[in-house]
Amino acid sequence: MSNLELKILKMFKKILIANRGEIALRVIRTCKEMGIKTVAVYSKADEESLHVRFADEAVCIGPAASSESYLKIPNIIAAAEITNADAIHPGYGFLSENSKFSRICAEHEIKFIGASGDQIDKMGDKATAKQTMKEAGVPCVPGSEGLLKDVADAKKIAKKMGYPVMIKATAGGGGKGMRAVFSEDKMEELFDSAVNEATAAFGNGAMYMEKLIEEPRHIEIQIVGDQYGKACHLSERDCSIQRRHQKLTEETPSPFMTDKLREAMGEAAVKAAEYIKYEGAGTIEFLVDKHRKFYFMEMNTRIQVEHPITEQVIDYDLIREQILVAAGVPISGKNYLPKLHSIECRINAEDPYNNFRPSPGRITTLHIPGGHGVRMDTHVYSGYSIPPNYDSMIAKLITTAQTREEAINKMKRALDEFVIEGVKTTIPFHRQLMDHPDYLAGNYTTAFMNNWKMNPPKED
Repeated sequence: MSNLELKILKMFKKILIANRGEIALRVIRTCKEMGIKTVAVYSKADEESLHVRFADEAVCIGPAASSESYLKIPNIIAAAEITNADAIHPGYGFLSENSKFSRICAEHEIKFIGASGDQIDKMGDKATAKQTMKEAGVPCVPGSEGLLKDVADAKKIAKKMGYPVMIKATAGGGGKGMRAVFSEDKMEELFDSAVNEATAAFGNGAMYMEKLIEEPRHIEIQIVGDQYGKACHLSERDCSIQRRHQKLTEETPSPFMTDKLREAMGEAAVKAAEYIKYEGAGTIEFLVDKHRKFYFMEMNTRIQVEHPITEQVIDYDLIREQILVAAGVPISGKNYLPKLHSIECRINAEDPYNNFRPSPGRITTLHIPGGHGVRMDTHVYSGYSIPPNYDSMIAKLITTAQTREEAINKMKRALDEFVIEGVKTTIPFHRQLMDHPDYLAGNYTTAFMNNWKMNPPKED
């Protein structure tokens, strides 16, 4: 660490992590390596979670419901103040892209390790983000100019644009509030359904519309921007294997990528970040059609679940970089290209043989795979009870190797070693995916899961 870094880091003596589970533990580990004290916050349902055990201090912020704990801004600010934390890392999900929370942190002179409120407003709201990117000269998916007034407005714009179209919640995320509409007679039903779902999930039922690009790749570019208007990119991640718009596995580099496409998408991502003077780690998300034309989809103004694969292929700690940027350390401005190949499988407490139904409960047996090129990010342990109140992801299994074929073979071996008993998990799904001929050939799009059929479970 340079003298400049040491000097600036003195402002961060203690960081509160406003999150739970594996990402909270991930941030705690980097903070410890940097000599920074940590504060964990937890709901009553998470009292036995590892992030609570490994932090220097821990504060209970409410009952199990997210609305009364991890989304309760006054409780989190109070926890920061009573522990004298001088910065807050929001992780991903919960309040990580909440502009109000970012501003409140600033008002209390607590550094929010992430984007400013204005930056989140520009890019966190999808309709506003699209207009901002048009102004920046970044290619965008054709769509409505701003928000839809009502279903009649939606029908009018869709008829002019041509079906199929995609209705999207402007405050959306995780696939909620999204509906593909293939004909006018289905518009009213699907529009109302999307509005109701978005209102329930985000408290905001506002919608916008885009032309539906059928069977695209979902490829995102990791970027980092500093406080001085400079940004760089850390290459791409292919996130096209999805179910109901929820990512299941990711890899880098993308098997669909070419050097020319990577350069063009990287330049567009950096242009987008520098246009809004973005601070922190984030991703510019693109849809890429079969002709390798790419279109801006959205920006995630936070660290991503799949950030470890980028770290693995370029040997770069993104959490550390987030903290340095928040402390005022300028970035080098250098763009990074992948040197290795890395794959991440999200291990969810779900039953893949039963339509991925959530499977909370107590883990009775746990054996974590190891070996060269195998990384595991998780907060669970044998005897841990998975609460039903939160996202079902319980672990991320990452393998890294010289080539894609080697990374897949390593993932097969690691999945075969991975034992979780007491709950159902998606391990069998990932193991079957690693043998699928289209996946092995790199021949997949966001529509891959539409035709997925699990092989029946093996008899004991």
